[in-house]
Amino acid sequence: MSASKGPPFRFYGRRQGKKQSRRQNDLLAELLPRLTPDPDHLPDGDIWLEIGCGGGEHIVSQAAANPDVTLLGCEPFLEGVAKTLTEIEERDLHNVLLHGDDARPLLEAMPEACIARTFILFPDPWPKTRHNKRRFINPENLDRLARVIRPGAGLRIGTDHMDYARWILRHLLDHPAFEWTAERADDWRQSPADHFETRYERKARDKGDRPVFFEFVRRA
Repeated sequence: MSASKGPPFRFYGRRQGKKQSRRQNDLLAELLPRLTPDPDHLPDGDIWLEIGCGGGEHIVSQAAANPDVTLLGCEPFLEGVAKTLTEIEERDLHNVLLHGDDARPLLEAMPEACIARTFILFPDPWPKTRHNKRRFINPENLDRLARVIRPGAGLRIGTDHMDYARWILRHLLDHPAFEWTAERADDWRQSPADHFETRYERKARDKGDRPVFFEFVRRA
């Protein structure tokens, strides 16, 4: 079953930015269809999911560092998809799948307990109060994640927006499927040892903001 056959979702945010180069258009036309995941025929072995992989800085670095793992990225912004495809081609990576659309229909279509690790790094904070309901971290999406993440598997969420950080903690701590692993403040104030910096994170640090990283595990 194709993920596009899932239920309709209202999407907030940009789909397109500046015009793509000829090379990027070629990658979107030729490489993206080959890398688009079929939720009914996912690869064997461990699959790590990144929701909102942006320009691909983190996902391609994880793929290069973990060649025995399949990295599955979701990114609805066309410019980010094109940049990720460029990185995949330039690094000659063969363990990346890319869903160039909203993650929610794919989560609905994937089998249960198929994901061995999940990353959600610097999602749009939708800072205005009236827009908070647009945030990806919400009870419905946590239910979707809980269904596809294996028991014992990790969920890492990073943000530089402190109101969203409080929102993330509140919703994850309220959800019965997830447990926060932090034992001391440095567990969330410091970048994880196996983390790769994203462009958005670099911008935040350049502004003087201090990102935080929350590590959760899927309860059995």
